[in-house]
Amino acid sequence: MSTANPRAPRKASVEYVSPARAKAEAARLEHLAHESSVRSIGTLYYFGGFWMLFVGGSLVQSVVSMPVDRPARDIGIGFLVLSAVSFVVGWGVRRLKRWGRGAAVVLSAITALAVPIGTAIGGYVLYVLLSAKGRRVFAPDYADIVAATPYIKCRTSIAVWIALGLGALLIAVMVAANMLAS
Repeated sequence: MSTANPRAPRKASVEYVSPARAKAEAARLEHLAHESSVRSIGTLYYFGGFWMLFVGGSLVQSVVSMPVDRPARDIGIGFLVLSAVSFVVGWGVRRLKRWGRGAAVVLSAITALAVPIGTAIGGYVLYVLLSAKGRRVFAPDYADIVAATPYIKCRTSIAVWIALGLGALLIAVMVAANMLAS
């Protein structure tokens, strides 16, 4: 018969944490907020891709349904191409690929030319990607740190979810207005 108390809390097993794992955890936790901002930028590129897909598709569809001039079709096709580019760049940024960072810097510099909202968004994206922490998050060894710490998760900020919600609402209003105008 055992003399152990069945209601006593169980003793936790303490596993050995290697210094390399502790160092990886510390580096990941130090850059986690910035990593989250970078991944949120990738989400914004996805949203921009959906928006450009809608605009480009609407322009191309309007050319098919009624005779309009050729520039409208060309602009629509341009939006569709930019939509595909946005999806690819968003994927690269969310996966912390170095080429995704470079492509996002180029697109953000172009976006910054669209005064005033594009300037604010493009400037913010450039700041996040070109800062010291942004360079660190895209460093090749940071991918190893992420792989070594899969239990540490980053979350998309509430500001990004609000911006996405407002953008989705804007698109829904535009679709409804387009349907009512037809």
